[in-house]
Amino acid sequence: MISPMDLPVPAPLRVALLGCGVVGSQVARLLLESPRDLEARTGRRLALVGIGVRHPKAERPGIDPALLTGDLAALAAGADIVVEAIGGIEPARSLILAAIAAGASVVTANKELLAACGPELNAAAQKAGVDLYFEAAVAGAIPIVRPLRESLVGDEITTVMGIVNGTTNYILDQMTTDGLSFSAALVQAQALGFAEADPTADIDGYDAAAKASIIASLAFHTEVAGADVHREGIAAVTDEDIKAAASLGYVVKLLAVATLVGGGERVSVRVHPAMVPADHPLAMVRGGYNAVFVESRNAGRLMFLGPGAGGAPTASAVMGDLVTVARNRNRGTYGPAPTPYTHRPVAPIADAVTSYYLSLPVHDAPGVLAKVASVFASHDVSIAAVRQTQLPDQPGAALLGIMTHAARDGEVHDTIAELKTDGRAVIGQIRHMRVEGV
Repeated sequence: MISPMDLPVPAPLRVALLGCGVVGSQVARLLLESPRDLEARTGRRLALVGIGVRHPKAERPGIDPALLTGDLAALAAGADIVVEAIGGIEPARSLILAAIAAGASVVTANKELLAACGPELNAAAQKAGVDLYFEAAVAGAIPIVRPLRESLVGDEITTVMGIVNGTTNYILDQMTTDGLSFSAALVQAQALGFAEADPTADIDGYDAAAKASIIASLAFHTEVAGADVHREGIAAVTDEDIKAAASLGYVVKLLAVATLVGGGERVSVRVHPAMVPADHPLAMVRGGYNAVFVESRNAGRLMFLGPGAGGAPTASAVMGDLVTVARNRNRGTYGPAPTPYTHRPVAPIADAVTSYYLSLPVHDAPGVLAKVASVFASHDVSIAAVRQTQLPDQPGAALLGIMTHAARDGEVHDTIAELKTDGRAVIGQIRHMRVEGV
């Protein structure tokens, strides 16, 4: 009888790390600090064979300089598993495709790349019979990709709605709790490291839109590109918007919303500021945290909450994928791939259905409210509630706060456009914001 001690020890799995920034350096640390634990979890030793960086001679505390190389292509070509933490589309796309073609499995945290090239990368991985895992690309340490990809795959998801950008959530939270202006909250976020020196990708919604496209693709089994996502940022959110929301029992959040429309035949995917009821779980998400709210036919409502960014939390998600991929590799198999079989088209924003809150400065005169209400009715927008307050600095003027029932986005905007043209009723800027979670 052959003793287990006599069996040959399998060669270690060669892991190549591309990038050694905020996330990559933390992944390297975890790989180097816990080799025995990782081997016990995967059944095989994981050997970090190199770290591909742009400037290999730069000093990186805690990293053996012998691991650093500027030849990222050669490093990826000689690995069993490639962890991509470079960011951006190129050279990440070319390096991942080359690694897959060479038979390597890939773990990535690159939401921009997946939003732009996800179908291409997934198809290449399926054809090569290797894994492409990307849990860390959507919400940092929050496990949302795997539940959508595996745990809920037997259910029918109807809506995914969430806070998927910690920078904007921190800014809006400071505007709400401390009364800061947008610009002051942004400066504070930058000082604390919650926002980049150039915060455009965050505050203009690009980051959230990329993540929304990944979520929608998984949830609804169709291909949604980042460019398909309707996107609005938070730079136009004012102190008045925050105060108005609070007075009505709401909180303003930047939401990514993916839902079925048209009887389930199409997908609506959008990123925009929205008023959320103060008792809704998403309204209670503070600071730089992320949260994703999932609704499905059978499981009902599920909530996923946690740190959405940062080196260590994101590296935790990367390592979770790495362990899974290594286990699959050790067994000679690969995990389930996304299944874009429904081919649902993405609906234009005009077909999205949601409630609205509108703030209209109007003449305080008889018949004005009736005239405003008739414009709403003419566009099939139903009014749920109206609140009128005086404008102390404008004699003869009042402010109408109107909450609508759920309506098509296009019809609400047609209503606003008509109201703007009638100076007999509206006498100033109409402000509006979508309302979600009611």
